[in-house]
Amino acid sequence: MKRRSKLLIAFTATAVVATLGVLGITAATASTAGPITGLGGKCVDVAGANTANGTAVQLYDCNGTSAQSWTVGTGDNTVRALGKCLDVTAASTSNGAKVQLYDCNGTAAQQWTGSGAALVNTGSGKCLDATDQSSANGTRLQIWSCTGAANQSWTLPGGTTTPTTPSSGLNPNVAPGGNFDLSIWQLQLPVGSPGAPTTIQPAQLKGPNGYTNPAYFFTDKTDGSMTFWAPEQGVTTPNSNYARSELREMNADGSAADWRLSGSHKLSATLRIPSVTKNVCVGQIHLGSGGPSTKPLVELYYRPNGDIYLGTEVSPDGGQDLHPVGNVPLGVKWSYVIAVSGGNTVKLTINGSTTSYPIPSSFNQYGMYFKAGSYNQSSSDSTTNGAKVKFYSLTVNHG
Repeated sequence: MKRRSKLLIAFTATAVVATLGVLGITAATASTAGPITGLGGKCVDVAGANTANGTAVQLYDCNGTSAQSWTVGTGDNTVRALGKCLDVTAASTSNGAKVQLYDCNGTAAQQWTGSGAALVNTGSGKCLDATDQSSANGTRLQIWSCTGAANQSWTLPGGTTTPTTPSSGLNPNVAPGGNFDLSIWQLQLPVGSPGAPTTIQPAQLKGPNGYTNPAYFFTDKTDGSMTFWAPEQGVTTPNSNYARSELREMNADGSAADWRLSGSHKLSATLRIPSVTKNVCVGQIHLGSGGPSTKPLVELYYRPNGDIYLGTEVSPDGGQDLHPVGNVPLGVKWSYVIAVSGGNTVKLTINGSTTSYPIPSSFNQYGMYFKAGSYNQSSSDSTTNGAKVKFYSLTVNHG
């Protein structure tokens, strides 16, 4: 049987960078311990050298104590002192959220990457910041939208400023099309006319200078991820109440993908969700031609508590069964594979664990296509609440 493949995959990092984890630090500076200095030449300091969870992190005169000795380059994007991690309180993504010392737990609230001289929190996309631009002893550190100001400029142990190469191997300085082959995808945005959202065609998305939208579809400057944002208030399609920033599968010739269930079809992704209000769909098999139905065959959902569900449609007329398939904490990377083989089974793999679900024969008359991105599953009058989804790889295969 002739096989055809369509790849959407992040370009791999070259050996030239040789990153070893946090902040893209090279072998020469990996796992270095020492002071982090900032505004006024003051040091990042654990208040009172206290190791209790929740202890404030502040600016203070440099004194050479263990409360000011921070380890970077540990391979997990953490910044550590006194055996604990630099952490954003309550995993907040809001301006002004305070930074503290806390048990290391692997969440994005404790992951930091470099952008010039800034330290950027991966979970929020915001910068480590000295409150009120003060260098006074005891000034609390917080996260704030990145401004490039002096109160967000830091020097790491060994006298180096933060390198800009993210550990993901993705280039943070190009449009999403520079890291991903977007020639087989159409983008739908949560803007446009009522009932007619704006769509961006594959030819516009391709390449390092391809389409980008700073609000809804962009390359994250801290980690190079292809980032989708869908607010609770936005333009929707006629058959949905929910806004989306989402890719729709196309063919290489620019026509709409419309494959049949026979054969093999696979959508694979690595992603993380730093914020979601109630529920977000991050991957779909959707019905195409063959009848009046506008339903999906399957939808993969993620909720704020980390629960992941697969929704399988009962029939083309509607009705969805929900299946719990896993749990990944908010802000932590995970992977999925949605696969169809033989026309009668959907196989879902979450972080290597696979479960199968039957496909009712009533779907056989329909063509199908994949979708991936941020399809927010809640609506309100808010343009600030919503779902942000960040992809690090995405692969489509047909055979």
